[in-house]
Amino acid sequence: MNKLQQAIAMLHEVDSEAGKSSARSRIHPAARLFVCVLFILLTVSFHKYNMMGLLGMGLYLLITGIWEELSFFKGLKRIRYILLLIALLGMANLFFDRNVILRLGSMNITGGMISMTTLFIKGMFTVYGAYFLLMETGIEGICAALGSFGIPKGGVTVVLLTYRYLILLLKEVQRLLQAYALRAPGQKGIHVRTWGSFVGLLLLRTMERGRDVYDSMLLRGYCGECFWQEAGNRQISMGLSGIYAAAWTLVLITLRVFPVFQIAGSLLG
Repeated sequence: MNKLQQAIAMLHEVDSEAGKSSARSRIHPAARLFVCVLFILLTVSFHKYNMMGLLGMGLYLLITGIWEELSFFKGLKRIRYILLLIALLGMANLFFDRNVILRLGSMNITGGMISMTTLFIKGMFTVYGAYFLLMETGIEGICAALGSFGIPKGGVTVVLLTYRYLILLLKEVQRLLQAYALRAPGQKGIHVRTWGSFVGLLLLRTMERGRDVYDSMLLRGYCGECFWQEAGNRQISMGLSGIYAAAWTLVLITLRVFPVFQIAGSLLG
């Protein structure tokens, strides 16, 4: 199985697993989306040298993963390429910030080392937060939350169909690559002279397949918003959702204001 087939299989696996935990929960997807966005905003607001304070925000991910029975290792396998990209981007700090912040024996710890690590932790926390949100609610639940926040129906439909058509796009890429390999046996990759025609053909084929899929959805009763409305109305308790949002808001603000790890270390010491 090549990497493209692995990506298609992973998307199918994520889609089948997403929202299973929320089916047992009575919390509205809007409350989960609000908490996730607040977590991301507070996480990225930390100073580039405030690593200890930033680590405290990981308690949200730890509690959420345990409560929703989400695997951190499976999530790491799925988002590893995004984390690798974040690590590569953060390596530039090593060259631009060479001021020595502290010394550990004969080793100098520069500001670039700390800021690079902080950037990676921020990226990891935010990506994990978005991944957990998707696994908690599913794409329909996220669309239900966006609709409840007053996002225009057209925009919510674009989000839903973009996610749904992503697998369709990858499958079309796989078919084109197989067809190209049959016409150019022994050649590695696609020749640069055919890149333009390849992308153009991919666009045309994807639009055609997308139109067929959309027509099939209309024949099966798709009304433009019924999917995410149904996802947002299953076993919902507004009181419990409000408590969930208020409790996590208080916890996240506390984690942002107070360095809990430093406080705990000083108390234990």
